[in-house]
Amino acid sequence: MSTPYQQKKHDSKAHVVWHETNISKGDRASQKDQKPVCIWLTGLSGAGKSTIANALEVALTEKGKHTYLLDGDNVRHGLNKNLGMSDEDRAENIRRVSEVAKLMVDAGLIVVTAFISPFRADRDAARELFDDGEFVEVFVHAPLEECEKRDPKGLYKKARAGEIKEFTGIDSPYEAPEKAEITINTAENDIEACVKQIMAELGI
Repeated sequence: MSTPYQQKKHDSKAHVVWHETNISKGDRASQKDQKPVCIWLTGLSGAGKSTIANALEVALTEKGKHTYLLDGDNVRHGLNKNLGMSDEDRAENIRRVSEVAKLMVDAGLIVVTAFISPFRADRDAARELFDDGEFVEVFVHAPLEECEKRDPKGLYKKARAGEIKEFTGIDSPYEAPEKAEITINTAENDIEACVKQIMAELGI
């Protein structure tokens, strides 16, 4: 059975008109005295995305920045709780999050996202929603062996035992970024060093 978002819908574009508002993205950014941006962390499960994202938001907040963190697991408790782990559902997961992140950037926020987002095409589609300079892809790199060694949620062990299907890095591919704005190596650097690197490259 197909899910609602996969079903063909009647074209209603002719009846939907964009409503212009008086307050612009620039107005909201000026009010917060910051440059709104989406900082998109991608990498294998266990690479450290959520840990880095959380520490990064703390560092940004301490600098007086207005932020919001979108975490992969957390979003699946609400907005995306009807999605599974098939390639199609993962693509829809990223599409929805991208649109939410775009709205938050429009609100003038610095948005930090932590999603495996395994497919390059989905990340590229997310990037296209933003104006130039508003999307910063951060590749949270750690070798698969290191991620399996950490295995904080026990997911790799279950995937190797066949208890979890279509697990990224095991029986579903991860397409590493080719031109990420920032690459951090969590196998060689600690959390503090990684956050400092991101902040420095963002110029904050």
